This record gives sequence, C-alpha cells and structure tokens, in this order.
Amino acid sequence: MKSWMKLPILAVGAALLSAAAAKADTIIATVGPMTGQYAIFGDQMKRGAELAVAAINAKGGLLGQQLKLEIGDDACDPKQAVSVANDLVHRKVIFVAGHYCSGSSIPASSVYNEAGILQITPASTNPALTEEAAKKGWTNIFRTCGRDDKQGVVAGNFIAQRFAGKRIAVLHDKSAYGKGLADETKKQLNAKGVTEALYEAYTSGEKDYSALVTRLKNAKIDLVYIGGYHTDVGLIVRQAREQGFGAQVMSGDANATDELWNIAGPAAAGLLFTFAPDPRKNPAAADVVAEFKKQGFDPEGYTLYTYAAIQVFAAAADKAKSVELDKLVAALHGQAFDTVVGKLQFDAKGDVLDPKYVVYIWKDGKYGELQQ
Repeated sequence: MKSWMKLPILAVGAALLSAAAAKADTIIATVGPMTGQYAIFGDQMKRGAELAVAAINAKGGLLGQQLKLEIGDDACDPKQAVSVANDLVHRKVIFVAGHYCSGSSIPASSVYNEAGILQITPASTNPALTEEAAKKGWTNIFRTCGRDDKQGVVAGNFIAQRFAGKRIAVLHDKSAYGKGLADETKKQLNAKGVTEALYEAYTSGEKDYSALVTRLKNAKIDLVYIGGYHTDVGLIVRQAREQGFGAQVMSGDANATDELWNIAGPAAAGLLFTFAPDPRKNPAAADVVAEFKKQGFDPEGYTLYTYAAIQVFAAAADKAKSVELDKLVAALHGQAFDTVVGKLQFDAKGDVLDPKYVVYIWKDGKYGELQQ
C-alpha cells in the first residue's frame, strides 16, 4: 500500500517542480544604505529599482520570466557590503544594481566577480572601482554615473576660475568617496596653479565640528571644498555660520538631496556642489518622473540612475537573449542604451562615455543648476 501511494505523490511533486521551474523568477537586487546616516540614498535606490522592475514586469517581464527584486542593506559599511554580497550569491541573484558608497562597491565587487554576477552601480564614483577591476581582468563591473576624476576637474576648474587668489581649504571624511573626490579636486586645482592653504581630514559622523571651523577661521579661508556626504557637510555649514564664519562652501554629488537643507537650514543658502545635469529634466524621464510624483515622491539624487541601471541590464539581456554574464557583457559593450538619464554607452572598463557634471547652488530649501 505504501509503495502504491508513493507513485502519484512523486508524480504530482515532479509536475509541480516542473511548473515552478517553468515560471521561475529572474532574481536581481539593489544594494545600498537602507539604514544608517545615509539611508536617504538607500531609499532613492530602492524606489528607483522597484519602479523599474514593476515597469518591466508589467510588459511581460524579461525573456519570458518575471523579475524578482531583492533589497540589500550595506549601511555603507565595507564589511557589511561583503556580507550582503555573499548572501546575494546564495540567493542566486544574477544582477546587482549597487552599491551606493564606493567604499562598499569596491570590496563587494570581488564577491560578484568570483560568482559571475553583473554589477552596475548607479552611484559609486571612485575611479578605483573600475580601474582596479580592469587591471585584474574583470569584466563584470559597470556604472551609470560618472567618476570623481571627471567631477573633480569640473570642481577644480570652477574654483580656480571663480576664486583666483583666494585662500582655499580642501577637507575630506577619509572615505573612499570623500577622500577620492577631494583629492581629484585638489589635483585639478594644483594643475591650474592653485595651492590649497589647508588640506585636512575630519571624522564622519561627529556632532561637533566647532574646532574644525575655528581652524578654518584662523587660516582665513575664503572657500572650503568638502569631500564628504550631506550629513557632515550640512552640520559643518550650519556650525560655521553659527560661529560667524561666512566662507563659500562647495562639495560633491552626495549633497543632491533635500535632506541637506533639513540638516543645515537656511545656513545652506549659497552652498555649491557638483552633480550630473538634473535627470528629472530629461524628456526621456518625463513619464517615469510623473509616476514617482503620483506616489508623492520626488526622484532626486540617484533614484533615476538606479532605474537606468536596471533598464540597461534588461536591454542587454534582451539583446543577448540571455542572462549569462559573458553574453550580457558583450551586449553592454555593443551598443548605446536609451535610459531615463539619457543615452548611455560604456567604455572597455565599464565606465560611461563622456559623463557630464555641472555646478548646483542651494537656495530657499531647494537646489538648482547655477547660472554661469
């Protein structure tokens, strides 16, 4: 009796497994700081990824399968990033749109390379991510954003032109992103014949930067360039103004969030930073931006860059008729991609060809491109 009953159960089980396999989802992920002091950026990435996946699935999915999105939280911590990356390998993820912080993307990239997973970061701008990968012969690393050696040139040129003869301070938070951007800006300043009066590191996450502000005041600094994230930049600016220190402050793309004004308040008025031309104004993004706004969300910062990373992955898979890494990589290098942030094409290292950066200014609680 037991043998007789086992046959149909096995047959039904096999049929169910076969049906499940036929309908199996293609698993992808986005990873960023979903918690911690940079969680605002993780939220941008999560929202961008979710809407991109929803749009693809609404049109029938990818290569006949629905996309399933996993969300990873690295808190912008290198060790946690590696742990999350290993977990995604176990979950059989085939593509990662991430990470946000360069200090997370760089160590995690080793895990993805070993596992044969495509990584397209929407926000990690440190050149070392793709430079080191290329030296090792890795081909799976791409980004939809620009690099800090491009961003630093724009910032350095701007400062050299607008603040010629002034006393310049260059600060950084010791992170892969902050120090990398500060050093690239310093390099361009030096190339333009400008020698900084002060070059100094600060500790991210501090609550009191009054001693740093005092050093800047005593050095009679006219412009402070800060390589760091909005959480620190906002506090430094606010405390500087509270101490009566009115020097111009300039920073980088990690300040493209309304949360900076929430931290600094009116003290942020006039703060400058570099970022790509606002993707929300791209005509190709109009429908997607409208959809976000229906949800009561403004897709600022790297929201649309995350959406674009998933668009690029899907377009490459569609062209290759496969999600195998080698075929995806060949497709990624073989064409230009129409995305919500504009047309993207990649060089041999996986970097975007000819990325653009412009200068923004904060005014009345919002940021907009500086009219030059």
